Amino acid sequence: MNREEIKPFIAKRVAKELHDGDVVNLGIGLPTMVPAFLPENVHVTLHAENGIIHAGGHPGEEAEPAYVVDAGGKPASVQTGGAFIDSSVSFSLIRGGHIDCTVLGALEVDEKGNLSNWIIPGKIVPGMGGAMDLVIGAKKVIVAMEHTAKGRPKILKQCTLPYTAVNCVDLIVTEMCVIRVTDGGFVLEEINPEFTVADVEAATEAELTVSPNLKPMA
Repeated sequence: MNREEIKPFIAKRVAKELHDGDVVNLGIGLPTMVPAFLPENVHVTLHAENGIIHAGGHPGEEAEPAYVVDAGGKPASVQTGGAFIDSSVSFSLIRGGHIDCTVLGALEVDEKGNLSNWIIPGKIVPGMGGAMDLVIGAKKVIVAMEHTAKGRPKILKQCTLPYTAVNCVDLIVTEMCVIRVTDGGFVLEEINPEFTVADVEAATEAELTVSPNLKPMA
């Protein structure tokens, strides 16, 4: 798979997990690509934890100077019917369980569904943002990420980096496969036809149970 194909491939697969009417929070980077791949009959309400309900996409280069930004500080927009809310209301929606799904990247995920995605010790980072609240408050947590980092597995037996939260991840989507996190560990449910099960296992530190109904990633 060509490098430039990886992120769109992952985003397209994640889009299949969203349903019409869902309230969805998207992390910065790859997750923001997901709405572009939603079917015409699936309409979701995007929530930005810095205070936007029914957020839109990037306003475009021709737009006026941006006064609306998303949680990552990037220029954003608001769709018709959307609203601006303060942080207390925004986080009440998150902590109150009103977010159907959050999609975010990760540095590491382990077989207990623990997530590390906010800091590498010794490196400067902007902070955790709303990730800690989102992965605990959302009804479904999807990690969308590349399978490895410079050849190093990111799907581990146990995270080595500081946790964002524990026992929170439901599904992992990478360019190689789709893995469901269960009480019994990782279950390999779908695989990119460009790879074999052996390829996935070699790129994954944690043990994988191969589903008897293993399907190709569409």
